[in-house]
Amino acid sequence: MKILLDIKDSQALHLLELLKSLPNVKAVALTDAKAEMLTEFREAVEEMKQVLAGQKNARDADEFLREL
Repeated sequence: MKILLDIKDSQALHLLELLKSLPNVKAVALTDAKAEMLTEFREAVEEMKQVLAGQKNARDADEFLREL
């Protein structure tokens, strides 16, 4: 199982050391850019789930491309 945590910098080092001390846990710190990318990707997946469930309307591909 993978878990992404958002922790204040002042507490992060202590928690990271604690997690690394556990035998079955692999803890890796992410850069801010990677964390932001993962957050945006997760939000996009959730939005796609809502579209597929009919809870949200999808946008036209031409509209999306014009936005870029």
